[in-house]
Amino acid sequence: MGVSASGKSTLGRLLARERDVPFAEGDDFHPAANIARMAAGHALTDEERGPWLSSLARWIRRTAGTGAGAVVSCSALKREYRDVLRAAGPGVWFLYLALDEEVAYARIARRSGHFMPPGLLQSQYDTLEPLQADEPGLTVDANTDPGAVLRRAREALARFEAPRPPEPGP
Repeated sequence: MGVSASGKSTLGRLLARERDVPFAEGDDFHPAANIARMAAGHALTDEERGPWLSSLARWIRRTAGTGAGAVVSCSALKREYRDVLRAAGPGVWFLYLALDEEVAYARIARRSGHFMPPGLLQSQYDTLEPLQADEPGLTVDANTDPGAVLRRAREALARFEAPRPPEPGP
């Protein structure tokens, strides 16, 4: 999760390939009207995000049913969005790619072929609710190279997935 240009898709693909699990690009779940609206420079409202979140949640439910795990890249800027996704399946865990605004603007200005214009980046920072302490996940500094972020993600996932000792008996 994170703002545009934080490296969500790049890291998501790397993690999914490494773990041999399905990968879903969150942008692919947006209705065409949402893509057109953002491409025209208009931020989405919570109401407009509803179908996108529902579609992502359905994918998570289907994928969680296989028990194999998966990786999804999506902004999930607000806690309420993350709550919808967490409710879709057991074990939903977020990797928040925290990125300085200056770095985000530089990255988004360099990329091509993406519908998200640089002018919408500020609206994402205005909307952003960073991962909170009681949410399962990890905040990682995404200002560094993808390899360093990937190493941190691997370590955190290993701790998250580690078997827990049995509860002591009565």
